[in-house]
Amino acid sequence: MKAPSFKTISANKNTVNKEWILIDAEGQPLGRLASTIAYHLRGKNKVNFTPHVDCGDNVIIINAEKVLLTGNKQASKIYMHHTGYPGGQRTKSVDEMLAKDPTSLVKYAVKGMLPKNRLGRAIYKNLHAYAGTEHPHQAQKPRTISLN
Repeated sequence: MKAPSFKTISANKNTVNKEWILIDAEGQPLGRLASTIAYHLRGKNKVNFTPHVDCGDNVIIINAEKVLLTGNKQASKIYMHHTGYPGGQRTKSVDEMLAKDPTSLVKYAVKGMLPKNRLGRAIYKNLHAYAGTEHPHQAQKPRTISLN
């Protein structure tokens, strides 16, 4: 008696079904919000998830400036980067980042949760963050996801 043969279906860029998702960040803790966004960007919520293919959804974030930082992070958290030159270490506080670009906190947190390769850079381009409630993606008819 022969065992039944099952084919493992592997998604590719032609067979992927990408959707548009709208997430409201108002009052959401930054880390939990970022992990949910990264999960949907990567496509891990889909049945045909394939690790080497961009099979995630396009994610729209509104009210990104109203994200919640728990504890004393608003006052004490520091973001650092280095310019590459001697003495080139630069630091920014949360308030400085919000003043310059209100969406930068969410983008920075999500980018850190994506793969560090060319697939991760391609997936990151599917993230669209906006400071207010308005966004230019109404024509795509995004599906709203509630995080509460």
